[in-house]
Amino acid sequence: MQSAAVATEPEQDNPLIEGLERLPVRPTALVIFGATGDLAHRKLLPALYNLAHEGSLPERFEMIGVARRGQEDEVFQDMARQSIDRFSRRRPDHRVLDGLLAEMRYVPGAFDDDVVYSELGRILREFDERAGQPLNRVFYLSTAPQFFPVIAGKLGAAGLSKCEKADTRIVIEKPFGYDLASARALNAEVLERFDESQVFRIDHYLGKETVQNLLALRFANALFEPVWNRNFIDYVQITAAEDIGIGGRAGYYEGAGALRDLVQNHMMQLLALLTMEPPTSFDANGVRDEKLKVLEAIVPPSPGDVPSMTVRAQYGPGVVGGTHVRGYLEEEGVDPHSRTETYAALRLHISNWRWAGVPFYLRTGKQLARKVTEIVVTLKPVPHLAFKSIGSVGVQPNQIILTVQPDEGVTVSLGAKIPGAQMRIRPVNMEFRYGTSFLSESPEAYERLILDAMRGDATLFTRGDEIVALWGIIDPILTAWHADTESPIPQYPAGSAGPPEADALLQVNARWRRL
Repeated sequence: MQSAAVATEPEQDNPLIEGLERLPVRPTALVIFGATGDLAHRKLLPALYNLAHEGSLPERFEMIGVARRGQEDEVFQDMARQSIDRFSRRRPDHRVLDGLLAEMRYVPGAFDDDVVYSELGRILREFDERAGQPLNRVFYLSTAPQFFPVIAGKLGAAGLSKCEKADTRIVIEKPFGYDLASARALNAEVLERFDESQVFRIDHYLGKETVQNLLALRFANALFEPVWNRNFIDYVQITAAEDIGIGGRAGYYEGAGALRDLVQNHMMQLLALLTMEPPTSFDANGVRDEKLKVLEAIVPPSPGDVPSMTVRAQYGPGVVGGTHVRGYLEEEGVDPHSRTETYAALRLHISNWRWAGVPFYLRTGKQLARKVTEIVVTLKPVPHLAFKSIGSVGVQPNQIILTVQPDEGVTVSLGAKIPGAQMRIRPVNMEFRYGTSFLSESPEAYERLILDAMRGDATLFTRGDEIVALWGIIDPILTAWHADTESPIPQYPAGSAGPPEADALLQVNARWRRL
């Protein structure tokens, strides 16, 4: 298939990681396992279209879908067209879309069936012969987690995990493991067939422009780095709040819970990027080495400390957006005696020179008052206030607020004088918003990450030792919660800010930012 990458807009370079944006994308064959699933339907196929629209795909790009549903190539192509029409962030240009889908192939069968991999190998060899050169191979595992080791093993057994004259990579979706033991086991199984340099463990949060902007904010501005330490920062709060319930995902959520679903991966990645030391270079290992150092410096709570450093809760009946909603225990498919948490909050500390003594508060939950993901860095209060006056709102500590979603941007709060004869002080905000500053729509996270996987740039992907370090922090909490079968699980009304028990985590002068 000749290039689907019909350039209708110039590709925008992201100056965050200078040089890496210009890495070439060699001719590539992308294989999506689970190609008829929801992730492929809503995210992967639309992302590929938008890359093609921007001329970012390589000159020769081929795609194969693999799934259990029996259907012909043409049926799969039509399904892909419908998905892109419905979920693409821009209205599809059918000239570009036709070029992308014209020779897209489909291989039906179970993921443990050797025939699937034999047929896959045949099609890949056909692509190589037609191109007159070996194509790079990217295997994207958009499947249930239990199939990750199965597919990796079958690819290796079929001789598809290595190619002498081209690169082979495997992209693995989250969750990568269920706990520390399973994460280590999965790492070992995947690395039996693939080298670590070939494995791209994807966390779509790291593909968000505002998450990458954490690095730009810290390391491209002399304004922030001098105060980015224990001498000036009082505490840090990271919130990932959702205003919806579990929907029809009871089967998944009952086995996961809020701690596994968001804290272990997305929120801990935000914490690592926020607190890492400046890397010597912005390449994959430079960035990930510094993230690993931070994660290894976080002391996991001991069993005795878990009750004082963590809170779990479930949403009960309440009102969200003017509509009465049922509680978690009344949701379809949920065990009425379930102890699965829909809200998790914890206090962590980083034992290193920069952050010693600074508490980090993380909270996430379903059916909260509003949907927001943000980081709030609260600086210490001024040591001496020379002026006081009746009518002042008061001198509040300065805050740096990084909003990841939905209104992406950065806010810095300052104390300023209220106009008038008296010295009265009130907080004011200096704001930067992506939408108004750049007057362009940010690309979807999967667009950046798929392109990076094809380039071989692993900067925004999680390394195996990072996975172990992340689970090493969360596993003791899960173990203690699982062992405690007697303590009641606090309830909070749907549409509220969460359980009042979370306030007990806060140290003196700290408070949760209002949802």
